[in-house]
Amino acid sequence: MRALTKALVSATAAVGIAAGGLATAGTAMAAPEPVQQQTASVEAVAPLAVNNLGLSTARAQRWQCWLRDTGYNPGTIDGQLGTSSWKAAQRKFNALGLNAGTVDGIVGTNTIKALQRYLNRYDNANLVVDGDAGPATRAAFWDFNDINYCS
Repeated sequence: MRALTKALVSATAAVGIAAGGLATAGTAMAAPEPVQQQTASVEAVAPLAVNNLGLSTARAQRWQCWLRDTGYNPGTIDGQLGTSSWKAAQRKFNALGLNAGTVDGIVGTNTIKALQRYLNRYDNANLVVDGDAGPATRAAFWDFNDINYCS
């Protein structure tokens, strides 16, 4: 009798698994514990993001070379304006009194305002300093990086 019960439970479990239903599989199978999903806030991810502000990879490399050649290490010259590149720009802007704020590599309002001030002062861009990286700011930034500083 015991052997028959054991065989019947095993057969029922096999049929239940084959049919895709754990409920019919009996007590031999248990559902795994739910996996806790980890979420990241936008603030935690933002510094890791690349923000070329409309520049192509080649023009972003020129910006990185320009930062390097003016004494501000942007990290790897790869055409990807990430945290290291923006920290270098923020240090440069702050040294020039353009008030980029905290050197954190995040391209926020203060960094954009400092970029706009820089482009107005050194490239006669005539931008409204509003902290918005809109079309006029992106176009001026594109034009500024027309010169190839990489050698």
